[in-house]
Amino acid sequence: MNASVKSWLIRGYFIIGLLFAVYQHFWGQYSYKSFAYHLGQGAIWPAVMFPSIGKFIGGMILLIVIGMIALRSK
Repeated sequence: MNASVKSWLIRGYFIIGLLFAVYQHFWGQYSYKSFAYHLGQGAIWPAVMFPSIGKFIGGMILLIVIGMIALRSK
């Protein structure tokens, strides 16, 4: 992939995350929480917007940790 396209995609992801954080901070369900909380959610906005993606990411992390423990014990 071209470096220019890659940088545009990364910038776009973080811009969407920032807009998501601002939206959630002012008008979201947890608007009483701090902006730092919403920035954290904005960093992983696909998992927050689509819960099935969050479950998939959590499952992958769990498998990686179990795999690391299994390989380390040998």
